[in-house]
Amino acid sequence: MADLTQRQIKILKCVVEEFIETAEAVGSETLEKKFSLGISSATIRNEMASLTQLGYLKKGHTSAGRAPTSMGLKYYVKNLMTPKPLSLSDEIGAKEKVWDYRNEFDSLLKMATRELSQRTRMLAISTNDNNEVMTYGASHLLEEPEFYNIDVTKTILALIDNENFWFEVVKRIGPVIDTGDDTVHLLIGEDLGIEHLELCGFIYQTYEAGPHRGIMGIVGPARIRYQTVVPMVDYFADLITKLSR
Repeated sequence: MADLTQRQIKILKCVVEEFIETAEAVGSETLEKKFSLGISSATIRNEMASLTQLGYLKKGHTSAGRAPTSMGLKYYVKNLMTPKPLSLSDEIGAKEKVWDYRNEFDSLLKMATRELSQRTRMLAISTNDNNEVMTYGASHLLEEPEFYNIDVTKTILALIDNENFWFEVVKRIGPVIDTGDDTVHLLIGEDLGIEHLELCGFIYQTYEAGPHRGIMGIVGPARIRYQTVVPMVDYFADLITKLSR
């Protein structure tokens, strides 16, 4: 992986964050107007062209702008993103939702999966040590433009019932995101190994709850709002671990 200059890093960060918000390729004029980069639109275009050659950006399908590649998104998440931890009230609210199930592990895992989906507005997935997969919130994906593509949506929906896929995919340990005490795993696009999932991302964390082992995670577009979703996934996996001791 080539070393990036500080200017390229700043431009990449802006492109990724704008793309996450808009789901659209980003042009140099947008960056010049919206962000205080201190350089001309022409210079921004040249740097974006360099980032494209290096594999961090790609040309948009319907515009002259650029969008981050899987490599660009991973670089952002691992090196540039600033996680936004849950507020104390959010932590308390999440714990209250699952507290009554703390002595019934399967029910606890089911409720935590449901709550994670509702809070992230993504498809939440969890596994247990009985080789079972729990999912909740597939309908949330239809709110994201990436899933207006029927092939993408059909592929994800078909995989929901394919338990072997999820157990196999978590063996492909992707880039890890340092969250302080733990690491969260990230798989994007080609990491998932399935056609039509190039625009998708999978974030998950492992849990160890007494004799129980598994993962807790979410599936959504590759441009997941990583700053808030990564801490959320990490929190719920940690919550399962702590409540089941």
